[in-house]
Amino acid sequence: MGLTATPKRKDNVDTYKYFGEPVYVYSLKEDINDGFLTPFKVKRIKTTLDDYIYTSDDQIIEGEIEEGKQYVEADFNKIIEIKAREAKRVQIYMDDANQKEKAIIFCAIQDHAAAVRDLVNQYRHSSDKACLVATNYCVRVTANDGEIGEQFLREFQDNEKTIPTILTTSQKLSTGVDARNIRNIVLMRPVNSMIEFKQIVGRGTRLFDGKDFFTIYDFVDAYHHFADPEWDGDAEPCDVCGQFCECRSQPKPPPQPCKVCGQLPCICQKKPKEPCEICGELSCNCNKRKKIKIKLKDGKEREIQSMMSTSFWSADGRPISAEEFLNNLFGELPNLFKSEDELRTLWSNPITRRTLLEKLDEAGFGKEELTTLQKLIDAEKSDLFDVLEYVFNSDIKPMTREARVAAAQATIFALLNNKQKEFIEFVLSKYIETGVEELDQEKLPILLTNKYQSLEDAKEMLGNVANISRLYIEFQQHVYKQKAA
Repeated sequence: MGLTATPKRKDNVDTYKYFGEPVYVYSLKEDINDGFLTPFKVKRIKTTLDDYIYTSDDQIIEGEIEEGKQYVEADFNKIIEIKAREAKRVQIYMDDANQKEKAIIFCAIQDHAAAVRDLVNQYRHSSDKACLVATNYCVRVTANDGEIGEQFLREFQDNEKTIPTILTTSQKLSTGVDARNIRNIVLMRPVNSMIEFKQIVGRGTRLFDGKDFFTIYDFVDAYHHFADPEWDGDAEPCDVCGQFCECRSQPKPPPQPCKVCGQLPCICQKKPKEPCEICGELSCNCNKRKKIKIKLKDGKEREIQSMMSTSFWSADGRPISAEEFLNNLFGELPNLFKSEDELRTLWSNPITRRTLLEKLDEAGFGKEELTTLQKLIDAEKSDLFDVLEYVFNSDIKPMTREARVAAAQATIFALLNNKQKEFIEFVLSKYIETGVEELDQEKLPILLTNKYQSLEDAKEMLGNVANISRLYIEFQQHVYKQKAA
C-alpha cells in the first residue's frame, strides 16, 4: 500500500491519502512566490571537527574506537559522542543568533537533544531578565517527553509567550508544529528524506506579523537538497511502488489485529519473556555495542575553528545575490543618492542624515525595514550607513561600529583638547553600544546631561552651546571618512 488518489492543490499544499489519512506536502516554491510563506537565508557552518579520526592524545571514556576510521556526520551522537564538538556548535549558533528569537534545533537522537538543550541554557547571555531567570528558556520536546513535552510545545506555539524560546528535538517536530513566529531552524543532524527536509523547512516558513524572513543554520550540508529537482517540482510516482510516496520516509503501516484472537493489541496468553541470563535485562544488551565517548585532550577544544558563510536562496533553490534577495523582499531603494561618496557626505552630517532618513521613511524604508536589512546581511553591529552602502554596492562589506571608531579615533582625537576628547569618547561608546541614533542632533542634550549631570556643567567643560554643537557635528565627518576594507 502507499499514497493513493491524484494530488490536488488545497490551501497551497499538495494533498494525498496515506492509509486513509491526508498527507500534505508543501510546494514551497509556489507558496513563497505567492506570498503565502516567508523567504529565507541559509548560514552554512563548517568546523575543523565536522569529522573525526582518533589520535592517542584523546581519551576514550567509553566504548571501543576503530583506529584509523574516519567518523562522519551520520556517526556522531549515534556511534560516537564528543561533547566538545557539540558545545562548539551550540556556541557558534548562540553567538550569532538573536537569543530572543524562537528556534527549533534538530538533533540526532533524544539523548543528543537533551545534551544540546543543556548547552543552550549554559551559553545563553540574554539581556532579557525574564529569559535569564527562566528555567525553561530551552527545552527538549521528543517522543519520550510525554505530557511535559506537549505542554512545552503548546507554550512555544503561543506567540504571546517568550518562554520557552528554543526547542530541541530529534524527529518529533519535523511535522505538525504550528508555531508561526519561528525565526531560526538549526540542523545538527543529517536530513536524508526530501519530504522530511521540506517539512523541517516548513516549520520556519509560516507567516507572522513583522516576520520578513527566517534563517536556516546548516551544520550538516543539508543545503544540497535545494539543488534536488524534488525541492520545487511536482510529486512524481515512486519508482518502487508506483504510487505517490517516499518509501523510506513514510510511516509504517498501522499494526493489524492478532490472527489468533482478532484483538488489537493481542490478548492471547503468551509466555512472559525471560531476562537474559548474562546481563539480567529483558531486552538483552549483551550484543549491543556501547556508544563511543571521547574526551579531547586538554586545550584541544579551544583549537576547533569554524567558518560561516551566508547565502540567499530563491524559492526554487537557486542561489541568488543579496541584492536580488533584498529587492525581491522590499523592492529597490529609492534613488536618493547617486554614489557612495554622496551617501557618505549626506550621512556624515546629522542634519542631512536626518533628512535622508525621513525621505527613506516616506518611501517605505523606515527604521523597522532598515533594521530588518541589517539582520539580513548580518550587520546588526554595523552602522545603518553600511547597510545602505552594501545594498548600493554589495562588493563593499559592512564594518562594525567598533571597527569604524577604531579606524577614525586617531584622526578625531588629534584635533581635540583633553576635555573634548573625554566627551567624544563617551559619545562614541554609546554609538558602538546602540547605533547611529546616538549621533542624532536631538540626542546631544541627553548625552551632555548623562555625561555632566546638567547643561550648565557641560558648558563649563566644553564652552558655549555653539561650540559644543560645532564639535558634535564636525567629529562625525571623520567617523564616516574611513571606508570599509
